[in-house]
Amino acid sequence: MSDRSSTSNADRIRALNDSLRQGNLSLGTIVLTSGVQASGIEFVEAALKAVASFSDFSPDNDPYGEHDFGAVEVDGEKLFFKIDYYDPTLTMHASNPADPKVTRRVLTIMLASEY
Repeated sequence: MSDRSSTSNADRIRALNDSLRQGNLSLGTIVLTSGVQASGIEFVEAALKAVASFSDFSPDNDPYGEHDFGAVEVDGEKLFFKIDYYDPTLTMHASNPADPKVTRRVLTIMLASEY
């Protein structure tokens, strides 16, 4: 695979991940851990907004340029989010995360204390 192809794949994966984070549920599922859910609906809404608007990606927290992980703070509570790539049946890892036809994304939002 050439560097250009790798860059194109990373660009496509990043765009798909950003789209899911910003609410395009046709690309995947958002999972909230029990700790996030137990914090109440206002907290959940604020967490979803914080993840959707997160833009502080850097080589330190995003080494592959896929925008698949981050940390945000909501009401003084640190949260992590992570996007994983599965096949459409959610039974195996995706064969090509750059292709939404063969990939189902799962965005998990958790309290840092649950990690």
